[in-house]
Amino acid sequence: MKTTVTIREYARLTTQEVKPSLDLAQVSQSAFDWLCDFSGCLEASGASVLKLTNRRTLKWDSYVGVLETPCGTRLEILPKHHEEDGCIAKSRQLLRKLIQNALQLKPRKAGAANVEAFDAPLSEWVMQQFLSELDLLLKRGIRFDYERVEEEQRYLRGQLNAVAQMRQPPGRQHHFQIRHDIFLPDRAENRLLKLALDQVAKLTTSPRNWRLATELQVFLASIRGSRNIAQDLRAWSEDRLMSHYRPVKPWCELILSQHVPLAVVGRTAGMSLLFPMERLFERYVQDWLQRNLIPEAKMTAQSRSKYLCEHDDRRMFCLRPDILIDLPAQQWILDTKWKRIDAGKHEKNYHLSQADFYQLFAYGHQHRTDGSVPNLFLVYPCWSGLQVGLPAFDYGGGLRLWVLPFDLEAGRLVVDERHCVPIRSQTRNPSCHP
Repeated sequence: MKTTVTIREYARLTTQEVKPSLDLAQVSQSAFDWLCDFSGCLEASGASVLKLTNRRTLKWDSYVGVLETPCGTRLEILPKHHEEDGCIAKSRQLLRKLIQNALQLKPRKAGAANVEAFDAPLSEWVMQQFLSELDLLLKRGIRFDYERVEEEQRYLRGQLNAVAQMRQPPGRQHHFQIRHDIFLPDRAENRLLKLALDQVAKLTTSPRNWRLATELQVFLASIRGSRNIAQDLRAWSEDRLMSHYRPVKPWCELILSQHVPLAVVGRTAGMSLLFPMERLFERYVQDWLQRNLIPEAKMTAQSRSKYLCEHDDRRMFCLRPDILIDLPAQQWILDTKWKRIDAGKHEKNYHLSQADFYQLFAYGHQHRTDGSVPNLFLVYPCWSGLQVGLPAFDYGGGLRLWVLPFDLEAGRLVVDERHCVPIRSQTRNPSCHP
């Protein structure tokens, strides 16, 4: 029997009996032991998901998504963004929005019901979207393809395989070695869809999803599931005759946990997807800016044009700001940080990181030109402690850094006339946009 445990970032997991909350939850001893092993495997590859605080307590890191253990425990990890208690529905909605944006997924709306109101764990939401797209695909019809068959029959059909026929032993001349083509639905795309559908029917706990999955299995009963996922994904056709397959492909990849950018996928019993929250936030801000920049501005994500220093005629330590915006006479450098800072904690430096300021200083110093100094920005999530940008931080020599909030609920960067960011929603200032 599966047990669902819902927590959020930086929550603690323990084997002791505790009052469950989003920041503290109890798991079984078998799940605890497996999580320790799982964390060790991911740390070897450079991803820190869990930290062991003592023999009975694990602390989750800034990864969100869903994780299933072999013993049947399903962990749902939500973003730590909303402040009020009982904010599971809003946190799920935010997580779905960020994942949709990061993976360029477009969930379909059925009638007047918005899928954003689907209040269920991430895994059930992904399976629901996959089933919805697959249902539409089957109504339009799946693609068939010709498959070459070589066999022995007592009648002629197609083409006679002359070489194989001449090698027939005496007494079998009445058998014909033939080759012919059969029009079958057994192609890479359909095999992947069949495998994903079988997994959904096995893993879902939603009666609605299970009923729809069972109905759709009837239509794909004659197709065998994929036995080599990576190979079939490479063989997935993108031509215009397969255009009606495109909406279901990303959902199929999510189900099969293959080729998912930003995701950490481990060997688990069910569908498990973990996303680093910093990357989801970064991608969301990047995509918003790309859509809202003025036409003259050019944006580059993870620019690698500058290096920190040179040594023996060799450049060392590549600088990669999250966002670089260029105009003919001005540059803007933005770095996103998934962290709460508090505008009311002036005596504690607003909980800002000194390392982040060193990083932005290096970006600004190396992107200086003879004619101008770049504008530096640190972008943090908006919350009750950070509603508007902080006053400028002066590095000297005309180099300044601004701290700005990004409102995830409204989907906008909170700026005013002081910041001169070249976005369409801002009134242009002649001094900012030459």
